[in-house]
Amino acid sequence: MRKRGLLTVALATFAFVALMLPETTQGQRGQQVTLPDGPGKAMVESTCAKCHGLNLITNSFGFNREEWAKLFGTMIALPKDQADTIAGYLATHFPEKPNVRANIVPGPVTVNIREWLAPTLGQRPHDPLAASDGSIWWTGQYANRLGRVDPRTGAIKEYPLDTPMSQPHGLDEDADGNIWYTGIAAHEIGKVDPKTGAVTEYKVPEPARNPHTPIINDATGMLFFTTQSGHVGRLNTRTGEFRIAKTPTDGTYPYGIQINSKGVAWYVDFRGNRVGSVDPVTMEIKEYPLPSPDARPRRIALTPDDVVWYTDFPRGYLGRFDPRTGQVKEWLSPGGANSRPYGIAAVGDVIWYNESGVKPNTLVRFDTKTERFQTFAIPSGGHVVRNMMATRQGNLVLANSGINMVALVEVRNGRSTAD
Repeated sequence: MRKRGLLTVALATFAFVALMLPETTQGQRGQQVTLPDGPGKAMVESTCAKCHGLNLITNSFGFNREEWAKLFGTMIALPKDQADTIAGYLATHFPEKPNVRANIVPGPVTVNIREWLAPTLGQRPHDPLAASDGSIWWTGQYANRLGRVDPRTGAIKEYPLDTPMSQPHGLDEDADGNIWYTGIAAHEIGKVDPKTGAVTEYKVPEPARNPHTPIINDATGMLFFTTQSGHVGRLNTRTGEFRIAKTPTDGTYPYGIQINSKGVAWYVDFRGNRVGSVDPVTMEIKEYPLPSPDARPRRIALTPDDVVWYTDFPRGYLGRFDPRTGQVKEWLSPGGANSRPYGIAAVGDVIWYNESGVKPNTLVRFDTKTERFQTFAIPSGGHVVRNMMATRQGNLVLANSGINMVALVEVRNGRSTAD
């Protein structure tokens, strides 16, 4: 492990790294795309292709001139004449596609959504964290830093990380207030001391690679994490000792992970129709199949009764798995089969998640008692909310990845554990 002191935060080179559709283009950033001819084509190619494949433009929702300008303005700073030319070209050749509009469902709850733009443009905030002191943290995946905003004052601070291009991904906080993250590209788990900015890094042992999402059991100090390599790991945050367990099925992609009231870690497999549990002592993994062979659960939440809830990203469903009975029940999301449910959190017996495949992205509320949905438009459009987390007050924090923002959702008139 390595440590370093606090560095002065400097704005990095602005990167145009928008992901305007939720990972339907992931892994295809080098894909060859031929843009339509027209004024501005060469400028788009030279500006945008510096940081990502042009397929991210062709596969986008499509926007009008003002929306395009607002979108890439959160990713790269351009002179006005260049920005106008690029916005005009994109709006002409990539207008809004049909059948992508959000389905806004009314209901009994109101929300107030506050959003903050991350200072370093193009960093693509991936995961948010509702810290115990009321602040909101995020992983600046493409700028190799963590960020923190105080919602009470609006003060923002960024913390550069040690290893270049580590691509910080998931976040959690330990009982002492330290912020832990997964460095997905550097194959490491990291810790940041918010008081000093000191960074400590722990290299994940082989054969596990690409640590994805972390979750800490405060009672034991154990940090469990998923990986892209078909393993689930455990790090003792007090000693630095690792334990790695391979999933029973080959070729899995453990993704979202949570810990239930008994200390058991539950995760979802984004490459298969299954959820899994991890024994906190032996690290034994058990897998539980979901009924649909096409199910690909992405994120997970647990209600106080330890029931597992998941977002089925490609099918557009919210799912419920009861570990005691093995029963699975699913509901089609209000935005339909292409709504791309993604981040999810539980507040008491209410489930919140987002639809990343509709425009604007929506925040969805599902009352597990009445089985009724309500949806809210995210003011900035969201542009792929990859994760969310409940606060101690029953509110929510979001990472609006493609629009370079983080958000606080203040819930009103809603039943929660804080009531």
